[in-house]
Amino acid sequence: MGFGWSRWPVQLALFLILSCTGPWARAQTTLELSPGMAGTSLTDHTRYRHDVHASDDTASAFRRLAAGEFVPLPGGSHEFGFQQGAFWFHASIVNRNTHEQRWLLVQRYALSDSIDIYVKYPDGRVVHHAGGDSLPFEARSIRYRHPNFWLDLPLGEQVDLLVRVQSQSSMQVPLDLYTPTAFVDLTRDAQLAIGIYYGILVALFFYNLVLWLTLRDPGYFWYLFHLSAFGMVLFTLNGLGYEYLWPNSPWLADKSVPLSICLALIGMQQFARTFLELRERWPWGNRVSLALIVFFALLALAALQMPYRLSTTIAAKAVLFGVAWIAIASIVVLRRGYAPARLFLAAWALFLLGTTSFTLVAFGVLPKTFVTEYGVQIGSALEMLLLSIALSRRYASLRQENERIVSDANLRLERKVAQRTQELRGTLAQLEDAHNRLRDSSRRDGLTGLYNRTHFREAFEAMLRESRVLGSPLSLLMIDLDHFKNINDQHGHLVGDDCLRWAAHRIGDTLRPYKALLARYGGEEFIVGLPGHDLAAAADVGEVLRRQLQQEPCVVRGGQEIHISASIGVHAVQSTEDSASSIDAALMAADLALYSAKAQGRDQVCTSAAPYGTTQV
Repeated sequence: MGFGWSRWPVQLALFLILSCTGPWARAQTTLELSPGMAGTSLTDHTRYRHDVHASDDTASAFRRLAAGEFVPLPGGSHEFGFQQGAFWFHASIVNRNTHEQRWLLVQRYALSDSIDIYVKYPDGRVVHHAGGDSLPFEARSIRYRHPNFWLDLPLGEQVDLLVRVQSQSSMQVPLDLYTPTAFVDLTRDAQLAIGIYYGILVALFFYNLVLWLTLRDPGYFWYLFHLSAFGMVLFTLNGLGYEYLWPNSPWLADKSVPLSICLALIGMQQFARTFLELRERWPWGNRVSLALIVFFALLALAALQMPYRLSTTIAAKAVLFGVAWIAIASIVVLRRGYAPARLFLAAWALFLLGTTSFTLVAFGVLPKTFVTEYGVQIGSALEMLLLSIALSRRYASLRQENERIVSDANLRLERKVAQRTQELRGTLAQLEDAHNRLRDSSRRDGLTGLYNRTHFREAFEAMLRESRVLGSPLSLLMIDLDHFKNINDQHGHLVGDDCLRWAAHRIGDTLRPYKALLARYGGEEFIVGLPGHDLAAAADVGEVLRRQLQQEPCVVRGGQEIHISASIGVHAVQSTEDSASSIDAALMAADLALYSAKAQGRDQVCTSAAPYGTTQV
């Protein structure tokens, strides 16, 4: 008993060592996707190996994994800075989520050149996926700014995930797993945050663009240049440039990073020179700023030929030096009594903090957290806001130009009023045209597109007055489709509507050469005003119309053919009577002639004087 108690601390220590290095520790590295889990990070379950010479193939990597050469992430960090060779990462995954067997693996870093995913299943099968910005953007599983890959994870089976990353950019490999639904939520929130940031930049851009166009102050121009260039830097670093601007150019995806950084640095220095008035207030500092501008311009040109790793490393370090120099120049000018430099210095201090944290993450000095990852966005947004305010303060010191500005504004206002007046006239013309179209639409039948009886009566009245003035004949045709009720009863009203539209088009095409006035009178009845035709000529036209309807069947939905015939009543209008009484009498006479045609067996033409040419159905 005494021996056991005296050695229990040693036994406990051995147990803890075995727990950290033996089978228990390996069991802890397995990631279990429990029911209800929607997304998780692989960081705590990942081991890695640095293949310095990038010489290992997949088989070698699995052998080294089995030999225990993979080690946990140092300090749980997945940022390694700029490194040579390739990095291999391994994680064991068991899916116990019965509702999700397809997961999306996302690497939350947009600039990795080459990513190879190897998924090894219990049956020995290995599935390979390739990604990274060395491939066209369309090669990604989902159109998203970060590299992503679909993984099939069978229920209850342990799957080995092996990831190989090789890149000339910073080695940052944060790996996350998401269900499709969780990924949609992630992208929605991420796009909202990015949209807010770029919304701020766009608002500041157009606000200061208006001020620059108004004042022609070079400070506003270089502010716009700096804002646009730095917005492009973040657009590139976040992977949005590769997604939207050059998705099929991996070369440009690489070169855009150092190029955009150099342009942003040039804009920073030039804006600082202009705002701080270094040429007058600190000539020596002005010469240093000009030298930096020349250096950044040469670096931009050299970046087109230099290896991406070298040019990006130099550009990233230059950001810190460039921002620090602007802060030093601001302090010097502020000490020499230039008051606007105080707000300017505060803006660059925030920007310096943000860019410093982002750069240190790229070099693997700081871990990637929300603050360090998005510090450059937060700092730059605040910097842009403060710089915009600083520019406004600077403008306040130029109030002696107020009279010129007011004069220019009045001139622009007059031009704007003239422009708006012209636009208003155009709008009124469009409204009048729309009113005419609406009026015409209200006078048409919705089913056939023909004019309705209200419009026919008004137009026929005008036609009657014209015939009196010219002394020309005018006739009226009343048309009724035979046995149309049987069509509706046997085939349904939808087929009946098809037949009505077909008959309307047939009648309209036949009457087009005669300049006739055609309208739907109601139901299956149509009415026609025929100028320049007496009773006999109108009856001939009616006969032509009757034959055209009979000539071929109406083909309705389903390919069914329906034969349609019509009874037609014809009446010649007497132009000596009063207009209203003439129209009413003509309608009644044409209607009686129509009933006469129907009474004699249908499918024929009858006039108000005597029957004309009958045809038996």
